[in-house]
Amino acid sequence: MRTLQRGFTLIELVVVITILGILAAFAIPRFAALDSAARISTTSAMAGTLRSAAALAHAQYLVAGTAPATVTMDGTSVSLAFGYPDAAGIVAAIQDPSGFTSAGTTTITFTKTGATTPATCIATYAPSTVVNTAPLITSNTAGC
Repeated sequence: MRTLQRGFTLIELVVVITILGILAAFAIPRFAALDSAARISTTSAMAGTLRSAAALAHAQYLVAGTAPATVTMDGTSVSLAFGYPDAAGIVAAIQDPSGFTSAGTTTITFTKTGATTPATCIATYAPSTVVNTAPLITSNTAGC
């Protein structure tokens, strides 16, 4: 009477485990560097978000034509200074700073959560100080 073989032989299991080990040795280092690249990208994206929000608020300011102190963006009141969002206004304008913590009263700094060196993984918004002159928006990704 013949019995049917069930499952894998020990040699087959050892070969599969060896192949997986070799693949892991090469793949894991490649994926380990992705977290830093992701933080750099999101910090640069936050700077772009700040530029877009400031430009949209300024466009609404110009359309109003009466030099309003605030504009409404998506139902949120955005306070302005010199035609662009002020420090509190930019936080209101972007509405969802997920993954970032914001600090400051005059110049707002958005620090990426989980950064290797948080002080150098930031996007900064310095409000306009002259009418119709764009705010200064910078990003530093050295510590991401």
